[in-house]
Parts: sequence; C-alpha cells; structure tokens
Amino acid sequence: MDISEFESKDTVAIIRLWQVCDLIRPWNDPQKDIDRKMTDRNGAFWVGRVDDKVVASIMIGYDGHRGTINYLAIDPAFKGQGFGRQLMKEAEAFLISIGCPKVSFCVRRDNEPVVQFYDALGYKPDDVFFFGKRLIPDD
Repeated sequence: MDISEFESKDTVAIIRLWQVCDLIRPWNDPQKDIDRKMTDRNGAFWVGRVDDKVVASIMIGYDGHRGTINYLAIDPAFKGQGFGRQLMKEAEAFLISIGCPKVSFCVRRDNEPVVQFYDALGYKPDDVFFFGKRLIPDD
C-alpha cells in the first residue's frame, strides 16, 4: 500500500470508504469533518492506495499535549494485509517526529475487532472519563 497526503480529489472515495467501514454517524457530516481537518496545521490526513484505488485512511492530530487518531479505515476487501498496522506505525513515527509524547483516541466499546486490533499494537484503555459536548451541529 502506498500512503500519501489527502487531496481534495480523494473526497468521494474517502467518504465511500468510511461508509463501507461503518465510521459515519448521523451527527457527524463526513464532508464537514474533511473540511475541518484541512484547517489543521499540526496533524496529517493520509490516504492509502493499492493500484491507485483508495483502500485506507487515517487522520492524525496533535494539540501540543497529545496526539489523536481518527478515521482509521481499511477497505474490508483489504483487511488482514497489515495496512492498519502500517498506518499506525507511520502515524506513531510522525507524532514522535513532531515531539508528541502520547497518543489517545476513541473506540466504540462494542467494536470488539477494533479493540483487539489496538490491543495487539500495545494500546490499552486509559483510566479516564471521555467527555464531549457538541459545539457546532452538523445538521
């Protein structure tokens, strides 16, 4: 898999990928998430391709205290080939290169395959409460 920076021409394929991977929720507009990510100066948004076909994505953030991972997606037809591990390894290297000391992210509790994936990479649940508040509705 070849990894490159997201380009606007990837938008339709990325949103389709997120739909296939069941990452989109009614309260999050994927186009707005992409537009917002494009204003981020501290992170990255990468696309994975096989033979020019979009098969993976990852959004990486850094706020000066911790890194975040969002929209890690692998096309189900390409699962089991190590692409998720490849993206996470490169994301960790990127975060280290910009001085990020730790990374945290959310996984839905009922998404057992993803919980197992991150566990195998050495990630463990933090003993914290995750708080959220919607500031700008997407609808």
